[in-house]
Amino acid sequence: MPITYHVVIPFDRDEEGNLVPGEAKEAPNMESAKRRAMALANGKHAGALAFRRTGDPDSGEFAEGEIIAVFGEVDAGALQG
Repeated sequence: MPITYHVVIPFDRDEEGNLVPGEAKEAPNMESAKRRAMALANGKHAGALAFRRTGDPDSGEFAEGEIIAVFGEVDAGALQG
């Protein structure tokens, strides 16, 4: 049975000034993820993004993630890989 996960990732600048993602945190729903991302970006982080990803945890098959909100400075490309 497919499940949708909502996740928030903060971004900060490293010593060289590059944007790097912080620890991803799960949120209970899309609105909560958006609010958390906005709070992180307006707090001590350079920026944050919220995304969702749907899939079946039993089979390990997941659709590609969909960014649902971006606040401040982020590097979504840093999440690839």
